[in-house]
Amino acid sequence: MSKPTLKQVIQSVLAAAIGVQSQANRQRDFEHGSLSSYLVVGAIATVLFILTLVTIVSFIL
Repeated sequence: MSKPTLKQVIQSVLAAAIGVQSQANRQRDFEHGSLSSYLVVGAIATVLFILTLVTIVSFIL
């Protein structure tokens, strides 16, 4: 099996964020994925999530 694509890394990070991940995808991530790609995508997703929350709150207030 080859290295996970960027789309697969993003899907894995989003699935991990909400707590759902198939056994096959989790196994693929641990066996063939690189830690740095998951850290970068996770950091970007976290920043986007925080910015979304800040934007929503600023519109409400």
